[in-house]
Amino acid sequence: MNVLGGLKVIELGSFITAPFASLLLADLGADVIKVEPPEGDPFRSFGTGKYSPNFVGYNRNKRSVVIDLKSEGGRDAIMNLVRDADVLIENFRPGVMERAGLDYECLKEANPRLVYCAISGFARNGPNRDKPAFDTIGQAMSGLLDLMIDPENPAVRGPTISDQLAGLYASYGILGALYERQNTGKGRRVDVNMIEATMSFMPDVFASQDQQGVVMETRTRAAYSQAYVMVCADGRIVGIQLSSPEKFWVNLTEAIERPDLLENPLFSSRMKRIENIELLNKLLAEVFLQRPRDEWIERLVKADVPHAPVHRIDEVVSDLEITASNSFYEVEHPEMGRVRCIHRPVLFDGLRLEGTPPPVLGEHTEEILKMVAASAKVSENQNT
Repeated sequence: MNVLGGLKVIELGSFITAPFASLLLADLGADVIKVEPPEGDPFRSFGTGKYSPNFVGYNRNKRSVVIDLKSEGGRDAIMNLVRDADVLIENFRPGVMERAGLDYECLKEANPRLVYCAISGFARNGPNRDKPAFDTIGQAMSGLLDLMIDPENPAVRGPTISDQLAGLYASYGILGALYERQNTGKGRRVDVNMIEATMSFMPDVFASQDQQGVVMETRTRAAYSQAYVMVCADGRIVGIQLSSPEKFWVNLTEAIERPDLLENPLFSSRMKRIENIELLNKLLAEVFLQRPRDEWIERLVKADVPHAPVHRIDEVVSDLEITASNSFYEVEHPEMGRVRCIHRPVLFDGLRLEGTPPPVLGEHTEEILKMVAASAKVSENQNT
């Protein structure tokens, strides 16, 4: 179940991109050592104290060691950690690791098997390489934000996306480099930036522009997917996606008792329904306001229409689908108390283990530095 058991990962990360990349590896069993400055990852105090929900969400299954890279012994401590590590992940701005004397070339000399992953906002060779970047910048420059905002009332909504995509692609690149290392015995430098990661996640958007000259807008995907969100009589919302099979459109007209729509020339084909999505959306909205959501769901189930209730976050955790999947688990931290964590969404042979809670700042500093010192001493004796 811990398919990366025995893999040692050094994380020099803050906020989301690098911590999420190492979280994905930790969830697969890697030993992730999170290196933090004396003040800790800024996400620790994003709310209050040093154990904010933001930090907790991205840092389970890790150990924390405090090392000040600006101190005299900081570089040496990192070098000692790296000597027997498999992976190092960092998300500093370009140049920070070089100034600390911890650039890839230095680390590769100390450990030729090291897979070094650098995550940045912009490309290393681009004109914006030295600019600060957070999730919204990645969404904006990639084109994703334009697809997500209401042009009549533009506002940033929803969770961070570009951050997680950069971390996801980073872990993907790391695993590829580790696989190659089995044959070559040598590590790699892996580079990922938020903008390209976000662009890569929506390849159909760019294919549509290239092949058909279609510049997708906020509602374009919904039109082609025939996707709707309908407010019901009780104010609750249901999501529906008919996609391309004609049977689902027919089934929907049956569920809402509107067989006349099948003969309406405005909706007589999928392309017509795409063309007239706003008109169809308005018509369906009026229909769904006539009954409460539970009644609509019963009808949609009977007619085999793809649908789901639109849950609030507090409703997600109690949904029978989620509880049956055992998506969450609870662990007890000796200082911080109960912590609810999300299981990795990947099962091996139908199984996955519960992990460890996110560490408090420097929780494992003593044990890790002792381990590093002992390893360095053994190496020194071997060399002499």
